[in-house]
Amino acid sequence: MPTEPVINKGTDSTQSIASVPATPSASLTPSEPTTHCASLIHPAHDARTVQVPLYRLAHSRTGDKGNISNISVIAWSPACYPHLLEHLTETAVALWFAHRQPGKVERYTLDGIHALNFVLHDVLDGGVNDALNLDTHGKALSFHLLDMPIPVPAGLATTLPDLPLNP
Repeated sequence: MPTEPVINKGTDSTQSIASVPATPSASLTPSEPTTHCASLIHPAHDARTVQVPLYRLAHSRTGDKGNISNISVIAWSPACYPHLLEHLTETAVALWFAHRQPGKVERYTLDGIHALNFVLHDVLDGGVNDALNLDTHGKALSFHLLDMPIPVPAGLATTLPDLPLNP
């Protein structure tokens, strides 16, 4: 049975103090596709909102140190940042990465540059020297996070950049 992630609840813009275990009802087994957890992360929304992939609100960078992945999420504009703060919680990110079985997820906010930084513990299969997977540095983890659906007001969605349908 996979270990439940421990989610640190942020109390300020640096680091949180209290740790809260994830609820068993929100856990996923590693064999379940990640897309099924979207409804757990962001329950049904009203008609005035639409779900868009995170990449329409922000861009991302990833780094690693040992068995820890560090994922930054930077809003494309200040108007997008409040939606990142509201929906990219420690719990939501832990659920989105449930297949990687994070031991702990920490969130740091950088209000001055409209960015968030997530530290995911124990998600790199032991780190660069121990992992047998193809992405030992976890660089693809930022791309996985950018696919996460985020509810936004329908009016804002029409102003967000998107990938061209016919490049």
